[in-house]
Amino acid sequence: MICLNSRIPFKPITQSHKPRILQPLHHHLTPVSCSNQEPTRPRGRGRRRSHQSNHAHIIKPLVNPIQKPMLPSPTEMVPGEGSSHVGVHMWALCGFGYWVQGFRCFPWLALNFHLAHGLSLSSSTLQLMQSTGNLPMVAKPLFGVLSDAISIGGAHRLPYISIGVFLQLMSWGMLAIIPVTGNMFPTLMACILLSNLGASFTEVVSDAFVAESSRMHKVGELQSYAFLALAAGGILGNLSGGYFLLKAQEPKVMFLTFAFLLTFQLALSLATKETVLHSRQSSDHHIVRYSIPNNIHKQCLNLVTAINEERIIYPLFWMMASVAVVPVLSGSMFFFQTHHLKLDPSIIGLSKVIGQLMVLSATAFYNRYLRRVPLRRLIFGVQILYAISLLSDLILVKQINLMLGISNKVHVLCLSALAEAIAQFKILPFSVLLSTLCPSGCEGSLFAFFASALCLSSILGGVFGVGLSNLIGVSSGDYSSLPLGIVLQFVAALVPLGWISSLPATWGGDEKIVKKT
Repeated sequence: MICLNSRIPFKPITQSHKPRILQPLHHHLTPVSCSNQEPTRPRGRGRRRSHQSNHAHIIKPLVNPIQKPMLPSPTEMVPGEGSSHVGVHMWALCGFGYWVQGFRCFPWLALNFHLAHGLSLSSSTLQLMQSTGNLPMVAKPLFGVLSDAISIGGAHRLPYISIGVFLQLMSWGMLAIIPVTGNMFPTLMACILLSNLGASFTEVVSDAFVAESSRMHKVGELQSYAFLALAAGGILGNLSGGYFLLKAQEPKVMFLTFAFLLTFQLALSLATKETVLHSRQSSDHHIVRYSIPNNIHKQCLNLVTAINEERIIYPLFWMMASVAVVPVLSGSMFFFQTHHLKLDPSIIGLSKVIGQLMVLSATAFYNRYLRRVPLRRLIFGVQILYAISLLSDLILVKQINLMLGISNKVHVLCLSALAEAIAQFKILPFSVLLSTLCPSGCEGSLFAFFASALCLSSILGGVFGVGLSNLIGVSSGDYSSLPLGIVLQFVAALVPLGWISSLPATWGGDEKIVKKT
């Protein structure tokens, strides 16, 4: 989301409003006085120098186009007057945008049932289609570079949100209109790709805004706010999605409902004015002087420079590997629960609600107690919990829960979404880490690369899962080899602990882990 405070006007520098002198980005530059009142000064040569400095209101240091981006100190990120009170419009659009991202599970739950029951797709085909549909998410770095380098109407974030919401509105509106037949599968796939393309736009600029604004708040505060809104949308989406499927038995109604929700988000984004943060405003002084291709080229160089930093690339690599090496068997488990165990859609939806409640509780617990825990120790514990949680599917497949007196419905409700919830929570500490390391003016590009890397890792995990299912012989009618696949999942989840040393060991939630260079 964007910093959208339309209620606080820009106040020019006058005699009655003396500006706060900020620490310069380059230590060899000297701050210039911005007062319009001319003090008493000696005549002659010194007077001319003072007169020249009297008209310099903005310090514009010389920047090499390929210069390494510098990490600003917190004192350099001082916003304009009145920004301590965030505008109502900004919080409304930011919170609602993350909430809509979480609520996307509402139409996707209907889409999964539509593909599985309406088109009678196999479990491996469904999982492969889901992974292929996420391909537009891999292009997020391009969207981040465009958002950082090119402004539309003087705004870097808000127009891209409107574009992304419009693309999603088109895709889900078409899904609500086209008939449910097998020969419409190419059109259906095109709508899925278009929807994820629009979602990637909105997610990129939302993460960029959080990264920009987090410099003016406690470390992890805005990230926790985003995760809370995301989890709240997921709770309502899964809860209402299961109810709709149980009562209406019509996925198109759910597609149309989500399209109306996107219409409201589009109207809200068009009615809100973007306010430029101080950090981005100062970086824009160097961007506007060049053409669009030069801006994109320089932004790409800045992104490459930032990624090549060991303090950034090592955590990114660990996070990617920890997701990619675990084969995803979600399609097989979905068919096992709905076809073999004959569970209602409402049970599947409620299990997702329980999972989002776990994310919500874990986020609040992190914000209250875990921010001071060193990152390496925290991620080590989270990864162990994630590996153990995968074994809950083994208990269900082997029907051990029935031996313990626990019904399948209760087990699915309480433990089915546990692994997914832990995997989602694991992103939060890395988002906080990147917010502290991200160079100013590179927020959209870096967080887009992070999201793209996660998406690519998820796709690889999905492809590995399809290959594993075919290798061990799991199909929609034969689940005898599924326990072996779950055990292999558990072992694969422990593999990333072998290079856990690549993560920072001394970082705490309330301190900067990197000193300014």
